[in-house]
Amino acid sequence: MADHKESKKFSELLEVARRLGASDAAVIPTSGICIEDELARLCEEPRCENFGASANCPPHVSGPNGFRELLKVYEQAVVFKLEVPSSALFSPVEGLEVFGLLQEMAAGIEQAAIKIGQTRSKAFAGNCCKKLFCGDRPGCRVLHEGGKCRNPQSARPSMSGFGINISKLMESAGWSIKKAGGEGVDTETATLCGLILIG
Repeated sequence: MADHKESKKFSELLEVARRLGASDAAVIPTSGICIEDELARLCEEPRCENFGASANCPPHVSGPNGFRELLKVYEQAVVFKLEVPSSALFSPVEGLEVFGLLQEMAAGIEQAAIKIGQTRSKAFAGNCCKKLFCGDRPGCRVLHEGGKCRNPQSARPSMSGFGINISKLMESAGWSIKKAGGEGVDTETATLCGLILIG
């Protein structure tokens, strides 16, 4: 009975992911999430333009070591992918739209998990929430005013700041990754990825 409930729970979340627009979604063990310190260091050197801009980006997140500690209390995760035209990633407007959608999808799956009793579920996506949702504001409210996030239903931490290896994450889900401008792949589309720890 427990296995049936577990299977039903994840089936629901995968369906939510697809309904929100995911190209595909899968359940993976958290042991399939590879964390690399060097990847997180790229946020600082060469410095990302979003470094320090939001509470969801370095140096304001726990980083690789914090994420490794977090993983100790989770056994499974939902990973989803979003395939977009490569050209969108090089467009100032479309780029914001697709990464904004990615964050909203991750948050939506997280909230669906919480509603079915997985109250410790946590979502992670890509890019900087300040840039995506508060680009017209002078600063992140959490950092500059000590206040609450303006977009708590959408903004989620970027996977980059934790050193999550996206390529290996997708391999764990059984997918090949498409990078904009990458060699040996269909350069018409690129693959973005989101992650939700379920617990």
